[in-house]
Amino acid sequence: MMTFPCLDTGRLDAAAKELQQVLAGRPLVTAGRFTTALRTCYTGPAALESLRPALSIGCYPAWTPARPGVVLAAEDRTRVRSTPERHGWLARVRHDAARHLLALDQPPVITAWHTTTHLRELAGAHSTITAIDGGLRDAIEAKHVFDDLLRAAGVPASVRIPCVHAERLPGLAELRGAVGTTTVVVQAGVTSPGPGTVIVAGEDDLPRAARLLGPYRVAAFVDGWSSSVTVLSVPADNGVRVYVDRPSHTSAGVAELGIGPARSAGEDWSRPWPAGVSALIIACAERIADWAWRRYRIAGMFGLEAIVTPDERVYLNAINWRAQDTTEVSAVNQQLRGLPPFILAHLAVMLGGQVTWLGDPDEFNQGTIARSGRTGGPFSVKARLTHRAPSRIDPGHPPGIYRLDRDGRLRHVRPGAHPAEADSDRGEILLADLPGPDVVCRPGAEIATIEGLTGGGHSPFDGPRSASGFTVRVHTALHRLFRPCSPAEEDH
Repeated sequence: MMTFPCLDTGRLDAAAKELQQVLAGRPLVTAGRFTTALRTCYTGPAALESLRPALSIGCYPAWTPARPGVVLAAEDRTRVRSTPERHGWLARVRHDAARHLLALDQPPVITAWHTTTHLRELAGAHSTITAIDGGLRDAIEAKHVFDDLLRAAGVPASVRIPCVHAERLPGLAELRGAVGTTTVVVQAGVTSPGPGTVIVAGEDDLPRAARLLGPYRVAAFVDGWSSSVTVLSVPADNGVRVYVDRPSHTSAGVAELGIGPARSAGEDWSRPWPAGVSALIIACAERIADWAWRRYRIAGMFGLEAIVTPDERVYLNAINWRAQDTTEVSAVNQQLRGLPPFILAHLAVMLGGQVTWLGDPDEFNQGTIARSGRTGGPFSVKARLTHRAPSRIDPGHPPGIYRLDRDGRLRHVRPGAHPAEADSDRGEILLADLPGPDVVCRPGAEIATIEGLTGGGHSPFDGPRSASGFTVRVHTALHRLFRPCSPAEEDH
């Protein structure tokens, strides 16, 4: 198991003080799918209790020791976990949430992935939302303008995937000729790769692509490891200072985990990247952050996605100007450097405050390059219910630290909420956001996130589209905890 360092107390005190100044006594509220958002900041070996939210509004319930002050979870009302429920959770809790927000001593600061009309209505006129405006997020993340964004940012042509824009989809032969590959990738909308992405290898795939709402980005298919990196930009006198986290290895479309094509199965920061790969991704991230500041005067955290080929060529394929699924566990990378997580600086930036504790960005990014060449780091794997029938987890299996025993069974070891609390040398992992035994989980529902910290001994993925044997064993053991529901249980 990796040794977890002590936080730099000087930087920790500075970060906490700067955040407290901009919060000015206002309570911190989170709004998002996971009611334990920020848990890697306020739990674990580098806990910052001041970041534990006073109120959390979301879909899935919290658990001890990651429980915020007050939790409003849609699942506590519906007792159902499914794909539709995780998209429509806010409607389930908005009335209770509005009452709780009004009952707070001061108008709160609400942190979320991005601002929506419903979230603005819930927040009201007096609350402050620290998230990118939804309309601006849509403009930046729109798939059909991604290549234009890269050009405007001055990103080298060598990292741009050959692509064309189309208002309607022509035949496959024409698409192949336009981008120069037999397999093409059709994207539409502003969502991250998955719902808005179809990989077209033959004529049978075109109807699925045509069901996407255009305009379209049609790109060459690039084979290789996907990678995700968290970027932080901080306003400075002459622009922005840009800090780039360690790039991950992302495995996508992992069939044995029930993850469909073009959908991420999780992130692994324990594998090394060559220095040249990391340096090029960092250089691109800096240019994009500079462009966003010049064009829109926006700063803070965002995600950049890339594909790295076997011969170590880098191609950018998406930008997500918001917090994302990777944000929670990627925070551990900063903690492993003895630093507070980026989210403290992000909140300060969004509230118009100062960020002094991160130091020189060039030194930080050189440190990122050095660390990217080493083994060891955090990981997270998404677990979806692959049973064909609605199911419930057996009683006695709360979220927390589990051990995979020699008999292939998962056993609950102790409470926990931070990846570093699981001892990988003993076969331990953190199972976050498990459902309660009274929750009906429908096929395809998110049933847990498998997390940990490893020196490379238990890497979660063997390849760009394959899970490791260890991950498959954990995934299989996890599903053994679930039993099909009876008709009466499902109706209830």
